[in-house]
Amino acid sequence: MTLAANISLGCIADDYTGASDLANTLTRAGLRTVQTIGVPADDLALPEVDAVVVSLKSRSIEAGLAVSRSRAAESWLRGRGARHVLFKICSTFDSTDAGNIGPVMDALRADGGEDVVLVTPAFPETGRTVYQGNLFVGAVPLNESPLKDHPLNPMHDSNLVRVLARQSKTQVGLVDLATVSRGAEAVRARLADLAGKGIGAAIIDAVFDRDLETIGLVAARHRLSVGASGMGLGLARALVSSGKVGSASASSAQGATVGGAAACLAGSCSQATLQQIARAESVMPVHRLDPDRILTDKGEVERALAWARPRLADGPVLIASSSTPDQVAALQARHGRDAAGHAIEQAMADIAENLVKSGVRRLIVAGGETSGAVVDRLGIPGFLVGAEIAAGVPVLRAVGAEAGDMLLALKSGNFGGPGFFADALGLMR
Repeated sequence: MTLAANISLGCIADDYTGASDLANTLTRAGLRTVQTIGVPADDLALPEVDAVVVSLKSRSIEAGLAVSRSRAAESWLRGRGARHVLFKICSTFDSTDAGNIGPVMDALRADGGEDVVLVTPAFPETGRTVYQGNLFVGAVPLNESPLKDHPLNPMHDSNLVRVLARQSKTQVGLVDLATVSRGAEAVRARLADLAGKGIGAAIIDAVFDRDLETIGLVAARHRLSVGASGMGLGLARALVSSGKVGSASASSAQGATVGGAAACLAGSCSQATLQQIARAESVMPVHRLDPDRILTDKGEVERALAWARPRLADGPVLIASSSTPDQVAALQARHGRDAAGHAIEQAMADIAENLVKSGVRRLIVAGGETSGAVVDRLGIPGFLVGAEIAAGVPVLRAVGAEAGDMLLALKSGNFGGPGFFADALGLMR
């Protein structure tokens, strides 16, 4: 069975964990959802669905390459009936002044003929809110949060109007909370006013879930939006309430027990992941990689595998490359930011590939870049979305994987509670 040609919502995600987060949100809102890895082949066998999330690894690559990959994904989605396309970004607006949010938005806006693009990373459920154009992580402005120390995309400005304007060719305006609170017609009037002034993108405030519903009603009449999973939630609710899609209640990933060995890989350096690794040490064996040795000694990967293989029969294991912000800064100073990041990602992908060859069929990966490298290496073309482990993190059942039936969880670094790894394993049977 091939993918149906009448999907209601097409989504392009700039990293794999963000795609899982969005697919999870759409599924919870009642949309039958599939997540693909890269632009899917036409003959990929998938069920009838309402939404397709195309996962790209484009957040931190060269802007021109991110644009070309995103346009290819958009073309595929439009060709299968998607009138609206959501460009899914991180809820912390991870980017630099070189992109890639602005360049991709500009290209998709030109392709879709959109006057004003609605933009918001807000997702109140996960503590991400936007007020007067400023992004807050919990009660803290973005530039005062741990994201200021992100190893690839450090965020030093919480004002998204300024942040987006520095990386986009179009002018950027604001739809403030007072306008959103007055409802969809007020938002539409404000967008028309901005369009009349030649403004091509609008940051939209959102502090409560009801704000997302208002934004979704407006966005559903446009061809393009940019946002995090909160925007996806608003769009999904608008589609269900309009009757354009039915509300699906069954999990897309329900099926027979997979069994097999289980392993966890942690590459994120976020505070949340560091706490999760520390908690995991009380319930499973943990092996910590030496990041310096990864870059200088090819034997570091084989040592980790030699440690893991004899333990798999006794239960799950965790292998971590995660480091503190100070350790990351020192590593990047010695080896260069890009070289260090690439080497660690590929080492984790090597480990994942060999663990699967050793019988691992339940795999948990923490960190967006790490997840991307792992899934690419395993050659998994897509996932059916299942039960929610934590906010934004579902169980994923592999579709068309070379290794056969597998369950995965791909976690953005900051997501999940302290006991995330054990919680995930409890749902992955």
